Amino acid sequence: MAKQIKNYAFIILMLNLIIINQRHTLIEAKLLTRCQLAKELLRHDFPRSYLSNWVCLVESESGRSTSKSMQLPNQSVSYGLFQINSKNWCRKGRRGGICNIKCEEFLNDEISDDSRCAMQIFNRHGFQAWPGWMSKCRGRTLPDVSRC
Repeated sequence: MAKQIKNYAFIILMLNLIIINQRHTLIEAKLLTRCQLAKELLRHDFPRSYLSNWVCLVESESGRSTSKSMQLPNQSVSYGLFQINSKNWCRKGRRGGICNIKCEEFLNDEISDDSRCAMQIFNRHGFQAWPGWMSKCRGRTLPDVSRC
């Protein structure tokens, strides 16, 4: 009987931790306005000359949501504002990938790590690395962020 009570208490504790973790994740997620995004990108040293391209990319990839994740047909997952993919750039549940980070780190409202990894991707492949930029931004009118 004492063992059953102990197991029951452990299960309740684990459920509470899961619920707290979920609430914490929801609190950290953000849906940025276009100007908030532009200001954040500048704060993280994105060049002003490409700012409209970056804003368009983020709008196309994540809708400016820090908490977006998307399962792809190849079983990889893309995470966060920049939809950074787990196939090459990060690892689910542990540090790894080219950016040497846990993919889940891209799902909060702290975008320093997202920005560093996005710049690594850009430095290797340019904007062409992002399907959203290719289909919705390349050769099109870009968002006006001049008043932000």
